[in-house]
Amino acid sequence: MTPEDVREAQHDIAEVLVAYATGIDRRDWQRFRSCFTADVIADYGDVGSWQGVDAITDFMTQVHADMGHTLHRLSNIAIEVADDGATAIARSYVDNENLVPDGATGIHTTGFYDDELVKTVAGWKISQRRFTLVRSTRIN
Repeated sequence: MTPEDVREAQHDIAEVLVAYATGIDRRDWQRFRSCFTADVIADYGDVGSWQGVDAITDFMTQVHADMGHTLHRLSNIAIEVADDGATAIARSYVDNENLVPDGATGIHTTGFYDDELVKTVAGWKISQRRFTLVRSTRIN
């Protein structure tokens, strides 16, 4: 792969990661599910684990149904593209607020995602994701 190919892949992968966060925050479940392979394996520790895009989308849809605003902010996105240009790994930090509908209370979490991605005919997709929770605090 040329350096330009690597940069393009990193850009496209970063867009997938942001689309995940945006999909949740806008409750755009079609966008959300477009980030994953059909057989994705997602491990969110104590929150739960899911196999398949339908399972993780159903969970996220249900858990966010009664929430107010959510803010999933990603940073420190580090992406390594394999020499073949068909697979990659990524780590991104997440700083997240999930608020109740009145916006007065909620939960603030920080952690990071470790992702394995594959390049498909439809673009880059997350095939495996592990979320590590670093801190969780109540917003009063």
